[in-house]
Formats: sequence, C-alpha cells, structure tokens
Amino acid sequence: MRDFLTSRRARITPERAGLPLYGTTNRRVPGLRREEVALLAGVSVEYYTRLERGNAKGVSESVLDNLARALQLDEAEREHLFNLARAASSVSSRPRRPAKQQVRPFFQRILDAMESVPAHIRNSRFETLAINRMGRALFSPMFDGKDLPVSQPRFIFLDPRAETYYGDWENTANDVVAAMRTEAGRNPYDKALTDLIGELSTRSEFFRTRWVAHNVRLHNKGMKHFHHPVVGDLHLEYESLDLKDGSGLVLNAYSPVPDTPSQDAMKLLASWAATVDRERVEARGAGD
Repeated sequence: MRDFLTSRRARITPERAGLPLYGTTNRRVPGLRREEVALLAGVSVEYYTRLERGNAKGVSESVLDNLARALQLDEAEREHLFNLARAASSVSSRPRRPAKQQVRPFFQRILDAMESVPAHIRNSRFETLAINRMGRALFSPMFDGKDLPVSQPRFIFLDPRAETYYGDWENTANDVVAAMRTEAGRNPYDKALTDLIGELSTRSEFFRTRWVAHNVRLHNKGMKHFHHPVVGDLHLEYESLDLKDGSGLVLNAYSPVPDTPSQDAMKLLASWAATVDRERVEARGAGD
C-alpha cells in the first residue's frame, strides 16, 4: 500500500494534476506532495499520511474512489488499490498455501475440441495446468521435456531461449511482471505466489527492477508475437476468460487474424503438431 501510493503520486506533476505552483519551483519530490494528494482527494493530510503508511483499516470506497481520481489511476491500478486496501484491512496476515488446483475433465474436453486453436488453462501464478495439442505445439520451447504444471514466468525470466521465442520479449516480460503484481494484490497471502516472486527477484535482475516499480495491468486480451523454432513468426490475438466455476482459473486462447501470414504459419503448426503426435504414438507402440 505504502509503496504503491508513493510510486503513483511520484509520477504526477502539479501541472498534470491542475494545481497552481506558488513561490519557488525547487521541489524536493518528483511528483505531488502528500498534502497535494490529500487536497485533491478531499481528505486531511493526516488521514492520507496514515493511508500511505499502510494503515487502511476501515477506509471507505468513496475515499478510495477519490484517491484513484486524484492519482489518475487507470482501471488496473484502481482495482489494485482496492485490493491492497482490502488486504490491509484483513485480520489474517500469515501466508498460506492454497489447495491444489485441478482442471475438471469437462474443461480438458473443451480444450481438446479446440483442434485448430492453441489454448490452455492457467492459475493466478501463470502456471499452465491443462493444454491442448495446438497449445503444446505453440509453446513447445516452454514445454520441452516438462510435465504439467509449467510456469510461464520461470520460462520468461530464467530460460535464455525465451528472448528469442518471444518476438517482443521485453514488452512481454514487462506485462507479466505487471500482471503478477496485480495478482499479488488480489492474493497477498498466497505463499506459492510469494515464493515465486522471491525466486524470480533473486535470480532475475530484469524481474527485480520491474517488480519494485509497482506497475500493474489487467492481462485480458491483446496481441502476442512469437518466433517459433519450427514455423517462424506468429502474430496472434489472445483472450483470457475466467472460468465461472469458482476455481479462479483462466482459459487463454490464441488466434491469427484471417488472411495473414500468421494464419498460414498456424496451418503449418497444426501439420507439425499432428506429425509429432503420430511419431510419439509410433514410438510408444514400438516400445510395447
């Protein structure tokens, strides 16, 4: 809470906030002062200071709304602020390991029925728990020799192949850090998530420097660029859909824009995936 609020007010100048400058312009802070945020949010300086110190117990939604407007938060940042306030008001502060998440057979059948579309189901730690054949083909470098679950963040930040595989690796990595920061606000006591964050912060300087920036984003849709080792460049639209079964799991699906080179590359990927499956079956039969 403290670090997020401090980082958000540091990026807003008085001019951007519509505040007049009086006297000297030699300011000791890069953005708004606490008293200026308090003025814009309609609260006392003492109250805002208490919030910025992490004491958000009992804070009302109207105050949080006013803060979001004062700090010019976008949708993802506003949601993150509310999540942080909710966590700060929680009676529990002990990390807990969530129950093992499993994908119901129904959803695996849905994935398998999506024969021409890469799709997988992930949890809040961006671990793939279930995937279809085209998904395995698309993400073959990530799944190389691994069993489910497979961690996308570990691949992105710890596997040197990721920088070649993702056509725009830096933006992809920035997005994943921001999405993980969002999930940490939603689930601050998820021990597996905090363990993953600790591991990546220790082993990846890129992750560590981006993590302390406190940027957040909603990872719902967009365009992904891949440089696949077999079929070359792929530019795919993706959508993330929450499963409405209370599991907290998310289905991701990827599709090329029609009549583009990426659609042709996807056809080659489907042919390669079928060949790999056939060879795997034949090798299993030979082994028997």
